[in-house]
Amino acid sequence: MIIKSFEINKKKFDKENFFLIYGENEGHKNEIIKFLEKNFNRNIEKYDESQIVSNNELFYEKIFNQSLFEKEKIVIINRCSDKICEIIENIIEKKDADIKIILNANVLEKKSKLRNLFEKSRELIIVPTYKDSSITLVDIAKKFFNNHKISISQETINLLVNRCNGDRGHLKSELDKILIYIHDKKSINLEEIYKLTNLAENFSINELVDTTLSKNSQKTSDIINESNYKSEDGILILRTFLQKAKRLLNLYEKQNENTNLDILIDNHRPPIFWKDKPIIKKQLENWSMQKIKHLIININKTEEFLKKNSSISLMLVFNFIYETSEKS
Repeated sequence: MIIKSFEINKKKFDKENFFLIYGENEGHKNEIIKFLEKNFNRNIEKYDESQIVSNNELFYEKIFNQSLFEKEKIVIINRCSDKICEIIENIIEKKDADIKIILNANVLEKKSKLRNLFEKSRELIIVPTYKDSSITLVDIAKKFFNNHKISISQETINLLVNRCNGDRGHLKSELDKILIYIHDKKSINLEEIYKLTNLAENFSINELVDTTLSKNSQKTSDIINESNYKSEDGILILRTFLQKAKRLLNLYEKQNENTNLDILIDNHRPPIFWKDKPIIKKQLENWSMQKIKHLIININKTEEFLKKNSSISLMLVFNFIYETSEKS
């Protein structure tokens, strides 16, 4: 059964157990999946299609051979394609009413077996997502800036929206970046937005910071050498460091002797995106709470020094990065 994306929050789906969310709009897909997670209010297990296809017997065992209490869960499978179609058909035949399965897929052609399976059945829910219109993205941006009491022109919002390729996920990522950059300012102009969003030729600043915190000094060096960062990126890099370091500290503060890192990360609020979990686990393994606290102090000192020496901002930031990635 096909459900339009804007109708999804109007339904309960108490009796439906299988959902296919597909399309090129990653941001919208993530919103729909989060809504379903909240609506069902169950324990969540996440897989990649490749994990299941490579060992489907183990997946069947985990699905079918569990207690009733354990079955009260949502299973989310990412990067789905026709490869998983037969496995889903086998699970559907068992008519297990206690498990909700959500499939997250990219663009599926009309002849796709998986897409046809869901479209032809009234018991299966399929939700296509398409690129967001400029009007939708402008509304999201305006609401964001109004909520944070940030002054911005319509021309600047239009530039921001045009760079998001019709995906609210891209827009929200850029808005998060702006919030880090703007700090305690109450306005942002066209030139600043242009510089902040004109990083397509660079490795992502997030990737640079994550690699540094993972203490992969060789990859950190490669990213810096292969990118074209500008002096104005220095503050943004440091504030991204600060944001991620504070998240690590928050995780450490919630840890106790009986909590392993996987559970700690899974229970974090706001939820950590599934593809970031291995990176954050690696970072936690490489840092202690005391070292993270010391890192946060160094970030603040470096930013303060950078503001007084803007002409050499990138050199200061890169020195900080190299020292951070190499420290034991």
